[in-house]
Amino acid sequence: MCSKFSHGVDMYAVVLENESSSIHIDAVIDPLSSSGQKLASLLRLVSKSIRPSMRLVLNPMSSLVDLPLKNYYRYVLPSVDDFSSTDYTIYGPKAFFANMPPSKTLTMNLDVPEPWLVEPVVAVHDLDNILLENLGETRTLQAVYELEALVLTGHCSEKDQEPPRGLQLILGTKSTPHLVDTLVMANLGYWQMKAFPGVWYLQLAPGRSSELYALKDDNDGGQETTLSKRIIIDDLRGKLVHMEVTKKKGKEHEKLLVSADDDNHSQQKKKGNQNSWNSNILKWASGFIGGSGQSKKSKNSAVEQVTGDRHGKTINIFSVASGHLYERFLKIMILSVLKNTQRPVKFWFIKNYLSPQFKDVIPHMAQEYGFEYELITYKWPTWLHKQKEKQRIIWAYKILFLDVIFPLALEKVIFVDADQIVRTDMGELYDMDLKGRPLAYTPFCDNNREMDGYRFWKQGFWKEHLRGRPYHISALYVVDLLKFRETAAGDNLRVFYETLSKDPNSLSNLDQASQCFNDLPNYAQHTVPIFSLPQEWLWCESWCGNATKSKAKTIDLCNNPMTKEPKLQGAKRIVAEWPELDYEARRVTAKILGEDFETQDQAAPPAETPKAISDPQLEDEESKSEL
Repeated sequence: MCSKFSHGVDMYAVVLENESSSIHIDAVIDPLSSSGQKLASLLRLVSKSIRPSMRLVLNPMSSLVDLPLKNYYRYVLPSVDDFSSTDYTIYGPKAFFANMPPSKTLTMNLDVPEPWLVEPVVAVHDLDNILLENLGETRTLQAVYELEALVLTGHCSEKDQEPPRGLQLILGTKSTPHLVDTLVMANLGYWQMKAFPGVWYLQLAPGRSSELYALKDDNDGGQETTLSKRIIIDDLRGKLVHMEVTKKKGKEHEKLLVSADDDNHSQQKKKGNQNSWNSNILKWASGFIGGSGQSKKSKNSAVEQVTGDRHGKTINIFSVASGHLYERFLKIMILSVLKNTQRPVKFWFIKNYLSPQFKDVIPHMAQEYGFEYELITYKWPTWLHKQKEKQRIIWAYKILFLDVIFPLALEKVIFVDADQIVRTDMGELYDMDLKGRPLAYTPFCDNNREMDGYRFWKQGFWKEHLRGRPYHISALYVVDLLKFRETAAGDNLRVFYETLSKDPNSLSNLDQASQCFNDLPNYAQHTVPIFSLPQEWLWCESWCGNATKSKAKTIDLCNNPMTKEPKLQGAKRIVAEWPELDYEARRVTAKILGEDFETQDQAAPPAETPKAISDPQLEDEESKSEL
C-alpha cells in the first residue's frame, strides 16, 4: 500500500492505493466540520481493518469567520486489537488523546448511539473542568463509563387527526404493568421512555387517556383494539415503535387536554371518585418510576407524611449541576432548604451530568438529613435542534422537558438553582396560588441603578416584545405540572425554542451559557403565561442592591457583569451563613468518602474571612454561570 497527494485547481486529495483490494472508497470531506471529524476517524478504522484503496478529497469552506471545530475527537469501535493474541486477556476499545494543551480547561463527553443512556461511574477528576497541568505526577486522566439503559422511542398517531398530544402512556411487564410513564408530544407524536432489553407491554395510562382512546391492534387491518402493545427489545439498538390510537365510540368529539377549571370537565369529575382513584394509581406507581430507581420509599407527595421531625405534604424541589464546583454549591443549597423547611422534602436531580462522586455521596446524605431524592434523565430528541456546548445542553433541561422528565404522578415542583441559598420555609412557595398559570418566576430587580446599562430587557427588541410585562429570572421558579401538561405548555415552549435557537440573533444574550433558556419563558409568556412571584423570593446583589437584602427569602449568587467577581469569593462575602453551610457540607462529604477532613481543610473555622479566589479552573467555570 502507498499513498500520494494529488491536486487540481479546486481540490486536494489524499490517495491510498492498495491494488490487491476489491474495495475502493471515494470520500469528499470538509476537514473543519464536525461531520468530517467523525468521518475521518471512521475511515481510519476502516483503512486499518479491511485495507481498501481510498481517495480522500479535502473540500474545506472557502472562508471562515470562526474556527468551527472546538473539540478533540476520537471514534471508538471494537476491533481485533481488543483481544490478546497470546492469552485470554481482553483489552476493550479505548480512546487515547495525546499532546493535549495542559493549560486549557477541557470537558470530557461521549458521542454515543442515540438509543444509549451512558454515564460516568468512575472518575477521580472533574470531567467538566479538566486542567491537565493540575494533575501533577499523574500524567494520565482516566474515566470509566457505563451503559445504564436504553431509550425506547416511538411515534403515536390518530387517523385523519393531529398527533394526540398529551396522551399518557405507561410501560411495564405483565406482573407490574406500570414501571415507567410519559406523554405524547405534539411534534410527530413523539414519546420516549427508559427501558432495558426484555419483553415490555405498552398501555394507555389510567384516567382520561384510557377513557377517550384505545390502542389499535397492529395485526388487524380493521378497527380492532387492544389493551396493550407488546414490545421486545433484544439488542442494544433500542427500539422505535409506531403506534396508532383511535377514539372510543361516543368520545369522538371530546378533547383530551381539558383544564381542571373547565365547567364540563368539573361536572364529569363529580361522577364518583374514579378520576381520583386513577390519580392515586399513578401516584402509587411513582415509586417505581425515574431515572435511577433510587427514589427513597414509594410515597404520595399529595398526602400528609411524617419523616422524622417533618410532617405534612412533601415539597418537591429539582435542580441541575455539572462539575465539582456546582455540586459543592448544590449540597449547600440542600442544607439551606432543610434547615428552614418544616415539611418533608424530596429533591429531583438531573442525572445526565452528575459526577460519580456526587452520586456516591447523595444516598448517605439523604439518610443522614432525612430527605428523599430521585435521579431523573431524558434523552434529547433527535428532531429537536440540539445545542453544541455541553453547558447549554445542561441548562436546557431546566425548561424544555418539564412535562416529560418527571413521573406523571408529580403535580408540582420548584426549581432552585444549585448556587442559591434558601432562607425561608419553602412550604410557603409550594402552596402559593399561581392564579391558574403553569409557571411562576420572580421578575428581575430594578432598584440597583448602577446596573441600568445592563438591563437589556428595558430597551430595543425586548421592550417592544414584553409590552409592559416583567422580564423574569430563571434561578427560582414553580411549575404547576398539572396545569403545564393540561395546557401543552411543554409543546409550546419547544416550538418557540426550535424557532429561536436556530437564529443566533433572535435571542438577546446568547453569549451567556444559560441566557437563551432564561429568554425562552420570557419570550413565550404571551402563550405560556407566567405568574410573577413577589420580589423578596429572589434577591441577588448585582441587580437588587443591598436595600432589600434583609427581606430576601432566597439569595442567588448571580454574576455581576461589571465586577465579574468569582462566585466562591462572592458567596463568602454576600451570604453570612454560607461559610458555615459550606463547612458542614464538606465535612459530611469527607465523612461519607472516608477522607480526613481535618487534614484536608486544616480545620478552618466556619466564619473565616474569605480570601480571593484565583484558581483558573474556578474562573473558567464562573464564565459558564447564569446572570
